[in-house]
Amino acid sequence: MIEFREVSKTFNTPNGPLRAVDSVSLTIERGEIFGLIGFSGAGKSTLLRMINLLERPDEGTVTVGGVDLTGLSMRELRRRRLSIGMIFQHFNLLNNLTVYDNVSFPLEIAKVPKAERKRRIEECLEMVGLLDKAKVYPAKLSGGQKQRVAIARALANRPEVLLCDEPTSSVDPQTTGSILASLKEINEKLGITIVLVTHEMNVVKAICNKVAVMEHGRIVEQFDLDAKEIAPKSPIARFLFQSEISLDSREVVYA
Repeated sequence: MIEFREVSKTFNTPNGPLRAVDSVSLTIERGEIFGLIGFSGAGKSTLLRMINLLERPDEGTVTVGGVDLTGLSMRELRRRRLSIGMIFQHFNLLNNLTVYDNVSFPLEIAKVPKAERKRRIEECLEMVGLLDKAKVYPAKLSGGQKQRVAIARALANRPEVLLCDEPTSSVDPQTTGSILASLKEINEKLGITIVLVTHEMNVVKAICNKVAVMEHGRIVEQFDLDAKEIAPKSPIARFLFQSEISLDSREVVYA
């Protein structure tokens, strides 16, 4: 479904070049909830943003649904991006628009007819439990409600892939659970492939099928979280798994 082949990205900074992603190859299967975990600066958000080419790799290719996005024209890329939804850490809602109009916004850009827009907006708001907030402005919503509006907006164009960049880091632990439950339900009901960036192992263990651990722009280990036994070998993976060692019924082995 999603394939990175030897992708790299370097940014110019006041302190010189910074290689944010370094020769990463990775495959994410259709229908998975795939986690990218690591500390701040590990390169995980940059890698995530390569999936819809918000960050274009300096080297390598990114293939989504069998299409090499790096080889598309801007017009073709804009069309392909309609099948890739994204939610952000800080919601990115338009404060001067109601909840209804925030969800409507990407549909208007895609020139979806008005009657179809209305149907999709109501469908998406009902899915995240906010249909009763349709006429409310974001300032009147809690952090968790704002993030669920952002999820509804990301689903409006019926994407095949949903990118989540630290979707729970701006909300409290109780709200985190409801947001993760919404994402899991969306994955199960709609079959949407979800790629989730986080630095919290409890988020990964709650909903992810697989996870890749990143450090200094590289993937140092990958794990199938449905396996009965997980054996982290790198120091960073050991630390992350030890910090949240209770992984449901899975056995974590430190070799």
